[in-house]
Amino acid sequence: MTMFDTTAPAAPVVPTRGRLRPLGLDDVRITGGFWGERQAVNGTATLDHIESRLESEGWLPNFDLAAAGTLPEGRRGREFADSEIYKYLEALAWEIGRTDAATDAPLEQRFRAVVSRVAAAQETDGYLNTQFGRPGQGERWSDLEWGHELYCLGHLFQAAVARHRTRQDADDGLVAVARRAAELVCGEFGADGRDAICGHAEVEVGLAELGRALGEQRFIDQAALFVERHGRGSLAEIEWGQEYFQDDVPVRAAEALRGHAVRANYLASGATDVAIERSDDGLLDALRGQWDRTVERRTYVTGGQGSHHQDEAFGADWELPSDRAYSETCAGVGSIMFSWRLLLATGDARHADLIERTLFNVVATSPAPDGRAFYYANTLHQRVPGAPADPEGTSKRASSSLRAPWFEVSCCPPNVARTFASLAAYVATADDEGVQLHQYAPASVRTTLPDGRVIALDIETGYPADGGIRVTIADDAEFTLTLRVPAWAAGATVRVDADGESAQHPAAPGVVEVRRAFRTGDVVELTLPLAARVTSPDPRVDAVRGSVVVERGPEVLALESLDFGADVVDAVVAGEPVESGGRVRMPLRNRASGEVAEALLVPYHDWAQRGPSTMRVWIPTA
Repeated sequence: MTMFDTTAPAAPVVPTRGRLRPLGLDDVRITGGFWGERQAVNGTATLDHIESRLESEGWLPNFDLAAAGTLPEGRRGREFADSEIYKYLEALAWEIGRTDAATDAPLEQRFRAVVSRVAAAQETDGYLNTQFGRPGQGERWSDLEWGHELYCLGHLFQAAVARHRTRQDADDGLVAVARRAAELVCGEFGADGRDAICGHAEVEVGLAELGRALGEQRFIDQAALFVERHGRGSLAEIEWGQEYFQDDVPVRAAEALRGHAVRANYLASGATDVAIERSDDGLLDALRGQWDRTVERRTYVTGGQGSHHQDEAFGADWELPSDRAYSETCAGVGSIMFSWRLLLATGDARHADLIERTLFNVVATSPAPDGRAFYYANTLHQRVPGAPADPEGTSKRASSSLRAPWFEVSCCPPNVARTFASLAAYVATADDEGVQLHQYAPASVRTTLPDGRVIALDIETGYPADGGIRVTIADDAEFTLTLRVPAWAAGATVRVDADGESAQHPAAPGVVEVRRAFRTGDVVELTLPLAARVTSPDPRVDAVRGSVVVERGPEVLALESLDFGADVVDAVVAGEPVESGGRVRMPLRNRASGEVAEALLVPYHDWAQRGPSTMRVWIPTA
């Protein structure tokens, strides 16, 4: 692995070593297209919506009650409600960095106002939680299985990292709040303190990244302690077993992600951070093996993870029922976190492939077009048309069959918000030889390699509507430009237009490298074939055996009853997909009537945007 000796970019993950160096919001700007539109909605609508609901639900006012000394009376929300304020702050910090908001801009003022309310609730020794520790409340750290105190602090630490890397000279106090809390955690749970873990992993990844950002090895060492303590059965046995907490098997001995899907991905992310910072190849190899098996056997075609509703958990190998898919939006975010860390460590393009699949078919599926309603769970087969959610109400977690404005457990909206706000940091990386493009969107890339070479690229694309990715060199430099070719993109080509000549070559799935002394105006164009393709499941996934799914580029397509004209339970494949103008239609036989007709298939991320319907992704062939 290469050691990185550069100024930390404005990015969520900045390891000190690895195969690839991340580029942050100061290096990469998404300028439009599919993801640019979603970033704009996120910044103008979703963040406002989240803050409004945090206020009206009482979760943000909990900090005011704590500062006034009146808790527990009046506290509202679940025991982990504090974490949603921290995720919101993280999203705000990335959005401020993304838009270069001035210190007197509304976003900046909102950020500072929330931080001041949070800071006022912190106790003198650094403890910060509105659910525990005061007269009339449970004692500190008295419910490590379900209390989520450390989990909440992990999200506080990630918010502080976002602020530190986007506004290092800010004097709002969030970083100081996080530092004091982290020092308390190290004192309380260090080698000479409580030999315990939190029931919901998150503090591990938060401590590791805060340690990187602030140069505090003590925080990274504490993250390592928490990682190594998993798997010893120290948490209480529950009905779903200790694997729910990832406390059944040590991280190094696990063969796949298991238990609660969000917890599992957060723990794997933190463990990867620890492996990198400690040059622990054994731990890293174990995590890579877990990723391989999880992706092969425990991940939906959408990239979604988690097939159990009762415990929001992974099922056994090949247990992937469509109609009972939980596929929580937050698990998708956690999967991206894990995959991105492995990509930085190894350079393996398969990790970027899964990130793309999950972004388009889980994260982009959750929010409504207006950014003010969300899916918590992401089923692959809706058997009963849903009922519109009350726009002023608060829904149960997964019970809403259409996107809902808020949930009693609303971890997903701020998770989507922080992901969209920081999305440019997942587009490209660099190494000593050049720049690598992993996700495709209209964007500008401006960065400097360790030897001083300045790399400037402008990316134009209509992806995923079309498969042309045009990269124009904006400054003279000799370097290697590496472009990811998705695993599904057999038949891709790359063309180089330079020095008045044009040369085109095949580009096999994986990556394609173009190395030359580039001149301003040179163009490299990757063309990905986006023809609709039919995918069959692994025969061991018995829930969808004898069915197929239609995909186009990175998008999984879905059939809705609105387009079939009947309940999709009666749909049977009767031919090959037909594409015209980027719209895909599928010949289908109605099992009940025997009639055959072509029906429109829509991108899965757009399903239910036209109202209640039945829907399925996997369609039977007989």
